[in-house]
Amino acid sequence: MNAHKALSLTIRDDDTLRSAYIGWLHHGGLFVPTAQSYGLGQRIYLLVTLPESDDRVTVEGEVVWLTPPGADNRVAGIGVHFGAGDRALRERIEARLGAMPGRQHLPSHTL
Repeated sequence: MNAHKALSLTIRDDDTLRSAYIGWLHHGGLFVPTAQSYGLGQRIYLLVTLPESDDRVTVEGEVVWLTPPGADNRVAGIGVHFGAGDRALRERIEARLGAMPGRQHLPSHTL
């Protein structure tokens, strides 16, 4: 059994949110920059602060993406898939990103 780990992610602007959001996952997710080692399927507690907010939203998710340090000049980190109970956060992120027309071309930390 994998122990749950806790990470904090503060996203300061909308471009960073867009590059970190993983909308192709069923429940949505976020890329979390970290040099720490995690395994696929590992359960994670994530404390998320979105742009222009002081609220910290707690997410219990699963690691579904790994970018190790030094991988093809990409930011090292993990992709965390939100759980089914995190629908409100997904909707909040998608509503914010929907207000950003024309920025889909910006690079993403995953695909």
